[in-house]
Amino acid sequence: MGNEALRLGEVLRRHDLHLKKGLGQNFLADPVHLDRIVAAADLAPEDIVLEIGPGVGTLTQRLAQQAGRVVAVELDAALLPVLAETLGDSPNIKVIQGDILQLDPASLTNEDPYKVVANLPYYITSAAIRHLLTADLPPELVVLTIQREVAQRIVAHPPGMSLLAVSVQFYAEPKLIARIPAGAFYPPPKVDSAIIRLRKWATPPVDVPSEDLFFEVVRAGFGQRRKQLRNSLGSGLGIGSAASDRLLAAAGVESTRRAETLTLEEWAAIARAFQDA
Repeated sequence: MGNEALRLGEVLRRHDLHLKKGLGQNFLADPVHLDRIVAAADLAPEDIVLEIGPGVGTLTQRLAQQAGRVVAVELDAALLPVLAETLGDSPNIKVIQGDILQLDPASLTNEDPYKVVANLPYYITSAAIRHLLTADLPPELVVLTIQREVAQRIVAHPPGMSLLAVSVQFYAEPKLIARIPAGAFYPPPKVDSAIIRLRKWATPPVDVPSEDLFFEVVRAGFGQRRKQLRNSLGSGLGIGSAASDRLLAAAGVESTRRAETLTLEEWAAIARAFQDA
């Protein structure tokens, strides 16, 4: 990885650029892991890729070799001259300066089906995943490089569930692809990262009255996650512990359990019971 890091540093110095910690600018410079990310996206010549945070274009170049078209969204305008140099006049790459959280993903691909590949800054991980998976036209596949600890939380199973895990697994099937050590980045972050793949469900994996009601119940359950469900739901839904006991009994869920032990189907059962109460 040494030569790649040296080249990255050289490009940045040539443009007199200093990386911004506030934007989470740690660029992946290890070709082995870059190739793993591209492989995880399972690209074909007809695919459109939306890349978030291309940085200096190292991953963008590899994506463009496999996909039909790459739309790269970069927040930092100072990196645009670097991208112009590193990507040249590649006919199948389009660079857009903007904040992905303020943009409609599908509009960037002209409403065509697309995949997302991104080395996400840690600070926008949850917001970016939610923005993508709940878009009017969500991506077919999402491949992300994120903080390893967050990736492990996303793929967790009971009894280690979290609000993030439920939120992602409702929309997509997550798979942890590989760990990336901090030393693979320039400059190295303080923690290791991981490649995670999210494959969008064609339909939700559980039957719910509505997404809004489902997540109202889930957020209430995790609102006081150290408490038993009868208390956290009773407080979060504003129904009290006695009504919460009846609700959980109707759903077939033991009221003394805690939120992190529940499956998606059990949350869906509670949501259905809450609607019928």
